Amino acid sequence: MTVSGFTIIRNGIKFNYYFVQSILSILPICDEFIVNYGESEDDTLERLYELKKQYPGKIKIIRTWWDDSIREGGKILSIQTNIALAECSGDWCFYLQADEVVHEKYLDLIKENMKKNLNNKEVEGFAFNYLHFYSSFWTYFDRRPFYRREVRIIRNKIGVKSYADAQGFRVWDEKKNKWRKPNVKLLDAYIYHYGWVRPEKIMIEKQKNLDKFWHDDSWIEINYQGKDRIFENFEGLKFFYGDHPKVMKDIIDKATWQKIPSEQDVKVKSILKRILLFLEDKVFKTQFFEHKNYKII
Repeated sequence: MTVSGFTIIRNGIKFNYYFVQSILSILPICDEFIVNYGESEDDTLERLYELKKQYPGKIKIIRTWWDDSIREGGKILSIQTNIALAECSGDWCFYLQADEVVHEKYLDLIKENMKKNLNNKEVEGFAFNYLHFYSSFWTYFDRRPFYRREVRIIRNKIGVKSYADAQGFRVWDEKKNKWRKPNVKLLDAYIYHYGWVRPEKIMIEKQKNLDKFWHDDSWIEINYQGKDRIFENFEGLKFFYGDHPKVMKDIIDKATWQKIPSEQDVKVKSILKRILLFLEDKVFKTQFFEHKNYKII
């Protein structure tokens, strides 16, 4: 069994992405790791080459130009992800976005499941649960306004592609002549998503840059003019009491800028929302109206 890790990154230093930690988190179970580097305005490439020197047999860097005229639906993200995916040679392809990190405690479980299902062609991938850290490394969402789960491991050479804004994948169904959601198993493992954890000024600039993949300049100007706050939606946040992946330790130890909300800030104030959460958690054990890029088998 062989495993290809892959990711995309552009202006990783400028916008304070944790791309090095993301790559390192799954490198032990990867035979190769494909990095699609978009030409940047900072030292991202230099940092990638430093990493390649440490792991010369695993890290493969490809360089691309991003078409900044594509500003609809985040499509440029899936285009670039598919470029990286096409370079993968492994039986399984393990995709991480540049702010996603896997805790080392899950690596054996992940590898074991890939081995176990290598010859079971019905299993086209694996979905993970998510912890979406927000504002600090000690507060997170595991549901709305983010997604609970997503596919991050996909079987190679089955006609798979990154879909829409690169959140999920689709598989080509030759019998029905159309794209469909992949059939996957849900792993008892989490992706630690740090996309909303960085100093507030940098977070604003990072989100402004991402929004350019969805909106035109007039929308950007209206929505970001004079904007000096972005961490405002604390309702429903949960406090994190666990341990983070080891690769994140130095970053977290130095994060003096963290904005940790109070218990009053995170309290769900709406009675209807509290009822909804109770029904989801205690009665139906699911999230209502949840969008899924996969079919769990």
